[in-house]
Amino acid sequence: MDTLISIKPLLAVLVSLLAIPFIAYSRSPNVREGWTFLAAIVKFGIVAAMLPAVLNGMEISCVLVEVLPGLSIAFRVDAFGMLFALVASFLWIITSVYSIGYMRGLDEHAQTRYFCFFAISLSAAVGVAFSANLLTLYLFYEMLSLATYPLVTHHQDQEARTSGRKYLLYTVGASIGLVLPAMLLTYHLTGSLDFSPQGILAGTASRGTVALLLFMFVFGFAKAAIMPFHSWLPAAMVAPTPVSALLHAVAVVKVGVFSIVRVITAIFGTDLLQTFDLSIPLLLVASTTILVGSFIALSQDNLKRMLAFSTIAQLSYIVLGAALLSPKGVTGGMVHIAMHAFGKITLFFCAGAIFVATGKKNIGEMTGIGRRMPVTMTAFFIGALSIIGMPPCGGFLSKWYLVLGALEADKIAILVVLLFSSLLNAGYFMPVVYRAFFCPPEEALFEDRVQEAPLCCVVPLVITAVISIVLLFYPQPFMNLAVMAAAKFTGI
Repeated sequence: MDTLISIKPLLAVLVSLLAIPFIAYSRSPNVREGWTFLAAIVKFGIVAAMLPAVLNGMEISCVLVEVLPGLSIAFRVDAFGMLFALVASFLWIITSVYSIGYMRGLDEHAQTRYFCFFAISLSAAVGVAFSANLLTLYLFYEMLSLATYPLVTHHQDQEARTSGRKYLLYTVGASIGLVLPAMLLTYHLTGSLDFSPQGILAGTASRGTVALLLFMFVFGFAKAAIMPFHSWLPAAMVAPTPVSALLHAVAVVKVGVFSIVRVITAIFGTDLLQTFDLSIPLLLVASTTILVGSFIALSQDNLKRMLAFSTIAQLSYIVLGAALLSPKGVTGGMVHIAMHAFGKITLFFCAGAIFVATGKKNIGEMTGIGRRMPVTMTAFFIGALSIIGMPPCGGFLSKWYLVLGALEADKIAILVVLLFSSLLNAGYFMPVVYRAFFCPPEEALFEDRVQEAPLCCVVPLVITAVISIVLLFYPQPFMNLAVMAAAKFTGI
């Protein structure tokens, strides 16, 4: 594969960091948010500028410094990294619009600090996407943990501080306690931490050592919220809704599953995992998280907590796809990063818009809300369809590939998990839609007059809902990138 040397990956990471002084010292909110938009648009532009080369089969490389022999801080843009970076950088623009409506609508404090740490978080997410090796990925992974802590604890009350400590304990504690030792052992065994399409561990360790390393990485990247390292995620719902959207759809959790898939495919390699038959325990862990997370979501009345447990379940679809080790399974898992992002961010935008307009957080308090907020609740319905995996939304496409991947890998039990979990998804989303639109008039808690949230809250959720539909019919470039990455890693 041809490699192009360029500083564009570095610029894509740095642009939002360079904007922070301008955001922090702006004299007015309008100027501050203008710098935020400028940084977001420039970041997306730089990422998009590298897309044609990647689609033509090239990789873009940038080495910053060699720390030790075989160990450097470097960037490399390939199809998988480009897929994640496109999603993250584009949705930063949309989330910035939404943040204005939400933060101003509720007259939130410390808005400048909020936008500054948001910018740092997006730099870290793109840094993870473009990492050429495990060391670089780890550094940006930790940077993201520290940058999102002030966002989780934004309200600065006792609940926020408690949730913030839990967030750091899980995400930083697990990465230091599990990922760091696993990295050191990997470097000791191989003399390198570079990502390779065939992995780097083949022929270096026994089955037991490889299995130990695999699960240290899988559980150590706790941002993926694989059970039992998941409880930080519902606790983090104390954050403002735009932060929740960042956590659940754009940056944090996607960095977790991206890191796991990257390690599975580029450190271990699909051939090694098939040789040692390690896909089965990984599939078991992912399937358990999918089913248990879905069952817990069924019992939630708080809308954001329900969405949190839904996210826990949905993230493991991505891990499950990689663990199938089949071309269509890996493709489905990778493209689900994009499909889930647009569907889930729509749902969180809707939850935030409801809170801004009505002050309601619990599903039981939303009977008849579709009459007051028809645009918001229609978007919620579309986002729910995408997460369930039903047409006409893009989530259908990623789950279709996961089903094909299960059949391709001859894993009928996984096929059952996928179909049953989709029924569970419908079980916790459709009652919300029914309660909003189809309750008897005498049970409605809202008057029959339209009163949506501020326009800056409504326009972003409409955009992401429309994109969720468009992605079923025009899934490019995400599908092309996923197919290219899966072919590279599975050798097909």
